[in-house]
Amino acid sequence: MERYIRLADKLSAWFGKAFAWCVMVMTLGVGYEVFARYLFNRPTAWAFDLTYMMYGTMFMMAGAYALSRDAHVRGDFVYRLWSIRTQATVELVLYFIFFFPGVLALVFAGWRYAGRSWRYLEVSVMSPANIPIYQFKSVIVAAGVLLVIQGIAQVFRCILAIRTGEWLKPDDDVEELEAVLQKEGLSAIAHGSEAVDVVEPREPRR
Repeated sequence: MERYIRLADKLSAWFGKAFAWCVMVMTLGVGYEVFARYLFNRPTAWAFDLTYMMYGTMFMMAGAYALSRDAHVRGDFVYRLWSIRTQATVELVLYFIFFFPGVLALVFAGWRYAGRSWRYLEVSVMSPANIPIYQFKSVIVAAGVLLVIQGIAQVFRCILAIRTGEWLKPDDDVEELEAVLQKEGLSAIAHGSEAVDVVEPREPRR
C-alpha cells in the first residue's frame, strides 16, 4: 500500500506542477491584451478564451495534487480534536460515500461531454475568433482519472493510519508562507529593518 501511495503522490505532483505553468501562459496572454488594447487600441479576439481555458485547466489538473498534500478545505475545527484513528475512520467512510461517487460521475459525464465536443470539433460561441475548445473539455476526464488514482492512495493512507495510529506523510514539497511562519516563528520574517515591528521585545534593562 505504501508503495502505491508514494507512486500516486509523485504522479499527482508531476501533473500538478506541470500544469501550474498554465498561469504563466495566462499571465502573458493577459499582459499582451492589456498592452495591445491600451497602447495600440487593438484588442485581441482570443485573450479572454485563453484566460479561462488556462485557469480552468490549471484548477482541474491541480485537484489530485492538492488532495495528495491535504490541501483541500476541511471543517477541522472538529476534525483536529479527534484521535488519528478516528480521523482516518471518518475519512475512509466519507471517501466511499461522497468522494468516489462524485469523482466517478465526473469522469463518466465528462467522457460523454468531451466525446460529443470532439465529434463536431466544438468552438467557443463566446469568442469572435472561434477558438477550439474540444481539447479543453478533455481535461475534465483527465482530472477525474487523476482524482480516482489519488483517492485510492488516500484510502490506503486511512487504512495505514487506522492500523498504526499515524498518518503517512507525503514527501517534502512547497509550503504556504503561513505554514512556514507558524513552524519557524517570528524569526523567519525578522530579517531586516522593515520587520523591526515584529521582532520579539528584549528584556528591559535593570
